[in-house]
Amino acid sequence: MIGRAVAQALPVGFAITGGSLNFAGEDLVNLAPARRRALLGRDIAFIPQEPMTALNPVMTIGAQFSEHLKRLGVTPRTVRRDAALQRLAEVHLPDGMGLLRRYPHQLSGGMCQRVLIAMAFAGRPRLIVADEPTTALDVTVQARIVELIRELQRNEGTSLLFITHDLRLAARICDDIMVLYAGRAVETGPAASLLTTPAHPYTRCLQLAAPTMSRTRRTLFALPDRMPSLAAMVEMNGCRFAPRCPTAEADCQMVDPPDRSAGQSHVAACLHSHRTAGIESPDIVAARPIDFGETLARLDLAGKCFRVPGRPFRRASEIWAVRDATFEIKAGEFVGLVGESGSGKSTVARLIMGLERATKGRIVLGGRDITRATSADRKHRLLWAQMVFQDPQSALNPRRTVGDIVTQVLQVGSRAVNRTPRMQRAREVLAEVGLGPDMLDRYPAQLSGGQRQRVNIARALCAVPRMLVADEIVSGLDVSVQAQLLALLQRLRAERGIALLFISHDLSVVRHLCDRALVMHRGVIVEQGPTEQVFASPQHPYTRRLLAAVPPDDPVAEWQPFPDEIEDAAMPDADQPPAVAAVPSR
Repeated sequence: MIGRAVAQALPVGFAITGGSLNFAGEDLVNLAPARRRALLGRDIAFIPQEPMTALNPVMTIGAQFSEHLKRLGVTPRTVRRDAALQRLAEVHLPDGMGLLRRYPHQLSGGMCQRVLIAMAFAGRPRLIVADEPTTALDVTVQARIVELIRELQRNEGTSLLFITHDLRLAARICDDIMVLYAGRAVETGPAASLLTTPAHPYTRCLQLAAPTMSRTRRTLFALPDRMPSLAAMVEMNGCRFAPRCPTAEADCQMVDPPDRSAGQSHVAACLHSHRTAGIESPDIVAARPIDFGETLARLDLAGKCFRVPGRPFRRASEIWAVRDATFEIKAGEFVGLVGESGSGKSTVARLIMGLERATKGRIVLGGRDITRATSADRKHRLLWAQMVFQDPQSALNPRRTVGDIVTQVLQVGSRAVNRTPRMQRAREVLAEVGLGPDMLDRYPAQLSGGQRQRVNIARALCAVPRMLVADEIVSGLDVSVQAQLLALLQRLRAERGIALLFISHDLSVVRHLCDRALVMHRGVIVEQGPTEQVFASPQHPYTRRLLAAVPPDDPVAEWQPFPDEIEDAAMPDADQPPAVAAVPSR
């Protein structure tokens, strides 16, 4: 909402009713529309949260980039092309010329996000409003973006409003951090001070809800209930966090807490901030099960090749998105698939779900060979596996209510049931993912990005499949809701033996959740094995590079995301098959 206020793009029914909003001495609230349009894009750039829907699907990347540069005053076409190629190179997108000819649907979510970041940086703006700009990015590209932002700050004096759920990343990018809860700034202060010694219980709970890379694995702290709705906020007395606060007292329900000093330039809106340090996470997570059940899914040397049409006087080319993928998933097993954007992770998921047909190899699901993807195979696949898609905006039908979307599987075929039991099932599933019954009659456009993703997950869980294929399902969620969903997945495994293929850029979530990890690079699974073993003692140079790019848990610890000893030369050539497809489980 803060970003929308800066851009003067508030939803219908909302308006700025008090205070001031100034940029470089100009009042943005009362600014003339022509002057505001001149500022936006050039002096104030915006990086949206959902890359797949922010780009025009009927225009090539090159046409959209050229249109943006032309608006910034770059008129010669060749200059616009060269500028676009330079900006794409800055965000480490390979084959810039080829990418400019593609459409958004031909790119991964992470690649689309990098295109948007490149467009935002194109005008060398004075202020960048970045709304979750790195949630769709892998850790190596995320680290590159951090370096690029720092370079802009040093060379251009660029300011940044960085909206994020990632506290570790915020500590690396930001000088100051403001923690918001239910429309109120509950804590503000220098990044290092705020994260080292949080003074507000909500900040502390956010820390305990985030999985770690280096510390002992513990049960994530999941706040009870949910954040109050806008309507509930109007009627609330006292602290808005009090109903969920683990240290709340009776006076918290009656008195709206004022800002109190917690250190130099560090304030917190809490009546009992001295008790914050006593909030601890629950007991250590129980040991993961070792013996799993039957094999649910198996890929044997599976590969997918995409044919790129040729241009005049040029031959068509082939791109191998997946090469010789070999692994299996057993009942109750959680397998993590990690790697850079465009490495082929989502293509593997689409092969298992039959959304793409394998060019070579064999795919077995529930004891049945489904490589050819016949009509009977599709019915079999729906009984065994459900997919949670990466981009909830495009995955949800905008013309259907949440209740109908969630129970979609109960509306057709032999599973069809009447509306009353469907809505009851919808309430149950929505409650499991942290949404209230008031969501049933809403449409996707009336939800936030995180709420849409929870609806996306609830739809997949409605029929309780044997296996879930989850593509970046928690990247757009705050850490508290993420903790609830991770606990939900673990409970489903304990109660129903559900298996999971978990595709994620967040290595800390994979470490917390998954029994095995597969590392994918340029279409090849270069390393696989037990998660703790792979992360503690990586054998492949690419795995070591991924782990080095993760910000450390300690906000003041030194971070070297690109160690000198890990060279790109050690990476396998994208156009050549690897000597070894994967490092076997040890």
